[in-house]
Amino acid sequence: MTGMKSGVRELVVAQGFADQRIDNFLQRELRGVPRSYIYRILRKGEVRVNKGRVKPVYRLQVGDVIRVPPMHTVARTSEVPGQTLLKNLSERIILEDQYLIAINKPSGLAVHGGSGLKYGLIEGLRALRPECPSLELVHRLDRATSGCLLIAKKRSVLSELHTLLREKHIDKTYWALVQGKWPKKKVSINVPLQKNTLKSGERLVSVNSKGKVALTEFRMLRKGHEASLVEAKPITGRTHQIRVHAQYAGHPIAGDDKYGEAGFDQQMKNHGLKRLFLHAHTIRFQLSMGAYTITAPLDDALQRVLAQLGLTR
Repeated sequence: MTGMKSGVRELVVAQGFADQRIDNFLQRELRGVPRSYIYRILRKGEVRVNKGRVKPVYRLQVGDVIRVPPMHTVARTSEVPGQTLLKNLSERIILEDQYLIAINKPSGLAVHGGSGLKYGLIEGLRALRPECPSLELVHRLDRATSGCLLIAKKRSVLSELHTLLREKHIDKTYWALVQGKWPKKKVSINVPLQKNTLKSGERLVSVNSKGKVALTEFRMLRKGHEASLVEAKPITGRTHQIRVHAQYAGHPIAGDDKYGEAGFDQQMKNHGLKRLFLHAHTIRFQLSMGAYTITAPLDDALQRVLAQLGLTR
């Protein structure tokens, strides 16, 4: 790796970058700069947009002038995703057209590099598709969560999908294995959530009346003696929302090292579960160029756990 010191830079936002979040814009613009550092300079006001401070969630407008402070960037000449990862990602693509890629993300893989990680899923896909210079994550999944993840190939598609997300016109459903017997009737958990960040950088979320509105709809799919397979539909998109709402309902998700129940997790380990059983199963949306319904099948390892529990059809 080689280091370089840049001076103050001023960037003018062009049409193709309109509506993109500034943290994502800077992550792509400042190759080699850790994501944690980008958040730090945003928080301290060292990055200015039109001479004013902005939050990481600020969405760029055409003509915005971004002031980027001097900083060290790192050229990662040797730190590229290995062939094993690239092969795995290639095999996990479940849909690809001229507009987007949908991939069945494996549990344990972060969606992007940073915070000590050399690279993540998006860096791997960029290496796999060098002919697509504008690949961007449409949304995120926690590192431990598997399932359907969307990557836009064009800025215009990214902008359209972000508009659909903001206006809640993208329908996402997850499958989760939870403790105990889930009720047969549909259950809506509508309790506010507050996010806390520890000194270590770890994020923990709790139910708190002062938190943000959060709503998840749950539906029982298959019920057993020890555990139930449920469908979870997040109406809002808070951090760790499904996991905390399941815990609040008295049915924590299997393999959840943050919000789970140790005795239940050990039971599930005895049935072969080695990870969080939370999977982004289906995503539906309507783009200007057509409708999409994309399903990411459960990995074989999760299917075996369900079979062990007698929860297969």
